[in-house]
Amino acid sequence: MLLCRVSAVSHALARWTRRSQRAVGLLHPACPFSASRCHGVSSGEGSAQPSEHGSAPGVYRDTVLLPRTEFPMKLTGQKLLDRELQIQQECGFADLYSWQRERKVKKEFCLHDGPPYANGDPHVGHALNKILKDIRNRFEMLRGRQVHYIPGWDCHGLPIELKALGELGTTGLTPLQIRQKAREFADGAIAGQRAAFQRWGVMADWDKCYYTYDGAYEAAQLKVFQEMHTKGFIYQDYKPIFWSPSSRTALAEAELEYNPEHVSRAIYATFPLITLPPKMASEEGLENVSVLVWTTQPWTLPANQAVCYMPNAQYSVVKRADNSQLLLLASERTASVAALLGTELESVGTFTGPQLEGGICKHPTIPDKEVPLLPANHVTMAKGTGLVHTAPAHGMDDYSVASQFKLSVECMVDEDGKFTEAAGPELQNLSVMIEGTDKVISMLKECGALVKEEQCVHSYPYDWRTKQPVVIRPSKQWFINTASLKDKAKETLQKVRVLPDSAKSSLLAMLDRRTYWCISRQRSWGVPIPVFYHKETGEPLMNKHTVSHIAKLFKEKGSDCWWELPIETLLPPEVLKKSKAGPVSDYVRGEDVLDIWFDSGASWAAVLEESDSRADAYVEGKDQIGGWFLSSLLTSVAVGNKAPYKSLVVHGFAVTEKGEKMSKSLGNVVDPDVVINGGKDLPAYGADVLRWWVAESNIFSEVQIGPTALNSARESISKLRNTLKFLLGNLHGFDPLSQTVDSKEMHFIDQYMLHLLREFSMKVTDAYSEFDAGRVIRVLQAFITRDLSSFYFSIIKDRLYCDPENSLGRRSCQTVLEEVLDGVTRSIAPILPHLAEEVYLHAPGHDKGETLFRSGWIKSSSVWRRPGLEEVVEGSCAIRDSFLSSIPGKNAAQYDLTVAIEPGLLFELMESLQEEPTSTSSQLAELMMTARVTLTSELPRDLPPDALLSHGTFLINLEGGVIREDSPYSIAVVPTSAARCPRCRRYTAESADCLCPRCQAIVSQAH
Repeated sequence: MLLCRVSAVSHALARWTRRSQRAVGLLHPACPFSASRCHGVSSGEGSAQPSEHGSAPGVYRDTVLLPRTEFPMKLTGQKLLDRELQIQQECGFADLYSWQRERKVKKEFCLHDGPPYANGDPHVGHALNKILKDIRNRFEMLRGRQVHYIPGWDCHGLPIELKALGELGTTGLTPLQIRQKAREFADGAIAGQRAAFQRWGVMADWDKCYYTYDGAYEAAQLKVFQEMHTKGFIYQDYKPIFWSPSSRTALAEAELEYNPEHVSRAIYATFPLITLPPKMASEEGLENVSVLVWTTQPWTLPANQAVCYMPNAQYSVVKRADNSQLLLLASERTASVAALLGTELESVGTFTGPQLEGGICKHPTIPDKEVPLLPANHVTMAKGTGLVHTAPAHGMDDYSVASQFKLSVECMVDEDGKFTEAAGPELQNLSVMIEGTDKVISMLKECGALVKEEQCVHSYPYDWRTKQPVVIRPSKQWFINTASLKDKAKETLQKVRVLPDSAKSSLLAMLDRRTYWCISRQRSWGVPIPVFYHKETGEPLMNKHTVSHIAKLFKEKGSDCWWELPIETLLPPEVLKKSKAGPVSDYVRGEDVLDIWFDSGASWAAVLEESDSRADAYVEGKDQIGGWFLSSLLTSVAVGNKAPYKSLVVHGFAVTEKGEKMSKSLGNVVDPDVVINGGKDLPAYGADVLRWWVAESNIFSEVQIGPTALNSARESISKLRNTLKFLLGNLHGFDPLSQTVDSKEMHFIDQYMLHLLREFSMKVTDAYSEFDAGRVIRVLQAFITRDLSSFYFSIIKDRLYCDPENSLGRRSCQTVLEEVLDGVTRSIAPILPHLAEEVYLHAPGHDKGETLFRSGWIKSSSVWRRPGLEEVVEGSCAIRDSFLSSIPGKNAAQYDLTVAIEPGLLFELMESLQEEPTSTSSQLAELMMTARVTLTSELPRDLPPDALLSHGTFLINLEGGVIREDSPYSIAVVPTSAARCPRCRRYTAESADCLCPRCQAIVSQAH
């Protein structure tokens, strides 16, 4: 029965047929060995070479085949920079994208580039984002897919306009003059960023990028705008919006930054009840009650139209112990307010929310103005008094109350954030956030309505560009009704894969919060909203005929024509006729431009293939959850009922090594140009170190960069170069086309290395497919450190250096080394393209001019997974572990090893590594790295007294568990009696001045 099982294994091994073509593989194997498998064995690719053989007599040294390669161990400083640029030139980096687009392949991979803003120099945030994308693109291209990646720039908007105007230092410019200066500024920023992206090795056709100021792009954007307007998603309305006095323009939610340290002058003020609610009026002693309100924005009080209460809350009339004043507030807020006022508050009556209905208050600062008590669900009990001052012109929730109860929405604040004439002569022209607030508080004091003032530190919205606070004020603007898109967008988002998972929740929450999106801006540098207004009625004229005509003009001439052309060209007779509008003389063109988030949010329509218009992936920073990810989703769902992306990758921000945000004012900015070229106490690291830093980082958290991280990356690449140099050096003189050994004829350890290489390649492929370059690096380093350096390299050095040059054993080993070199090189190529191409130039078997990136992905073969192979090598490694553990810290080469296994499956497996009973040159002896191995069925009885004995078991698991056997073994270790060979340094010679039989034969042939 045992022989049958052994036979089954033998037949399985024999079925490993010749590979039909060269195969290459790489990836982190789940290592089958214990951590101690190499205990006591010298590792390290390069360190052992000269010391092992350099002291042999000259005649022997000449016969030892030491590694030879011109591949440099280290490149630093200017040599490194020159070499990277030389590689880019020699290996056709600039033409690679165009080359792969011309290939005829079945599958495409589309990564849509979120456009960086064209308003400054490239920074490490750009590097993190662009390199992350490039790693995935290069991987997809290598594996045979046609990559669709068109870089773009977001070119419009306030920051560029302000910088352009700031440089001019003048005012009173026409829109066209402003636009010209802004375009020039954006062009300069784009040129600098593009050059940096190319230097980082980012693969693209840099002559064919997209720009949001390009006429064709603007026309595609207007097509999206038109479709959304036709479907009723875009409308004009007069309602409160975020307004930036510092920029004099409306802002969308995505253009806000919330300052958690903002300080407001919060006040408690009284609104005397002049008409009591019926229930309150029926009780005695409650004639002089005042409603107590709390607000952090005193400047909004002149615009008050109501006081709101929570319908399901309980309210109390309380008497102040210090002055007998009667105040109405929420019952659950009484204790907090009493503590704040420093007096006792005695309850003299309680009422439910609905019992407050019908109450009317007197406005504290405006004589004869009356305001009602109204129910509202937005009232909370977290702070204040449970009664909310309501100014519909200056609050989103307040506006909802006004819509429900038909209240006036009167704006008293102008575009500069100052009170208008409507606020009264005392307030007119005062800045609402500063002098206006002072004056309102002063007026409350004068009329006796101010109960308490306190400083309140809270989160407040700021203009993300000017860093100044915004106000909420009503304005006639254009909006997208996102409330009507929300449900479909949420449903669509459920089908999108989001990394990390938590980002999907953030996106859904963002959709819930945004009920409308203000898309009009009062600036010049942007895409004009294609609307005309009737001179007398102010009614907008905009329909599919007018917008389509404007889109055609923009495509031909660019959007400057909105200001350049006469209105008769913008609104010709045939368009007026189709629109059923009056004469052109009745209309004026609009002056607003579109929000830049609408600009970039329509990029899918301008850049992606029309057949699908869905990208495989969008990859951006977490700030785009409320920005580009959302604007792209809303526009795509509105037009096509689908998301523009199949997957989203949301990465963190780059921060300093202390975890701080980088800031020019703090002087802690890490400049990617300095990282590459050196400066500011940093050496020249080159582009590949920057790319390794990106790949190695946990991109889903904040990504730290600084000398520690960069030095670590450089050291990792240096160790990798060491391994690659060892591989290249030992492939000197090897021709893969004519000298490759068929896998059936290889040593078992060589076959096993191919098996590990195949596992490694599969794991690397999976990691890249998951946008997990960090896992690629971990798998690579484990493979190199554990499976190559500490294990395989240490075992094969003797065969590589000392066997005859053309022997089967040495060529078998070189065949594997060539496969490993090819696999490792391809595995690092998406991350380190410069190093990969440099290695490829030195590697054997390539035609001149051939480049790695034009030759495909790792070609691991299924033939490399040979049934039974793992049991053979792993069984021997279990025995090797026992052997090495018995001689801790000693040189394995100085011992003879006897392995005793009872007849059975394990014995048969070990016999495949050593057919004869005892040997100094068998595969088993090589794997054990010992002087001699004796394989026997039982330990001899006449062992010397200094013999070290050890026992162990190995679990054999074959045929998916059909063959399963726990096999015991025993070993005996004794110091060898053989002498050290002066050529190979193995203890296999008869005497110290004599060569071992193998070396004797080689030296004889050499002479």
